Amino acid sequence: MTTIKRETKETKIAVSLEIYGEGKNSIATDIGFFDHMLEAFGKHANFNLKLECEGDRHIDFHHSVEDSAIVLGKALYEEIYPIKNIERFGEASVVMDEACVTTTLDLSNRPYLHFEAKLKDKIGEFDTELIEEFFRALCFNAGISAHIVAQRGKNSHHIAEALFKSFAVALRRALVKNEHCGVPSTKGVL
Repeated sequence: MTTIKRETKETKIAVSLEIYGEGKNSIATDIGFFDHMLEAFGKHANFNLKLECEGDRHIDFHHSVEDSAIVLGKALYEEIYPIKNIERFGEASVVMDEACVTTTLDLSNRPYLHFEAKLKDKIGEFDTELIEEFFRALCFNAGISAHIVAQRGKNSHHIAEALFKSFAVALRRALVKNEHCGVPSTKGVL
């Protein structure tokens, strides 16, 4: 279990993370839609995740979402690296009714994000452009190279939820233990 706290003038965040868990989550950001997405993420990754965020939501949700991803990414980094005896690569396509999202990722310790999704500007009060910001901050702080592509969909809620779930399932698959592979790189280190 890794616990990381971060406090700035804009946010105060605490994350506790266990990557080989049972999908037990306690999420409290006071941003309803974001809480829903983080709960889906933790559940489908099989993580035990506790995330608490106090942020300057009176301005907007940007700092809370991005800073939550930074702290979650740092916790993931602590849990994952140094990599040994795991699959390393993961892929998942998740369907939510008419929406389908595919995530392909590499626990490479070389952060990168390719993100494609057409979403309406808002889901309730939530600015959907923050979803890409979340994944960028998460990947760059966790050392993950990810391609997240919404293949199709019309309902922004369905697309957004499939984005979080497909990333979670791909990450869970990349973290599958494989005692025979040692460091999964021809370089011998990641």
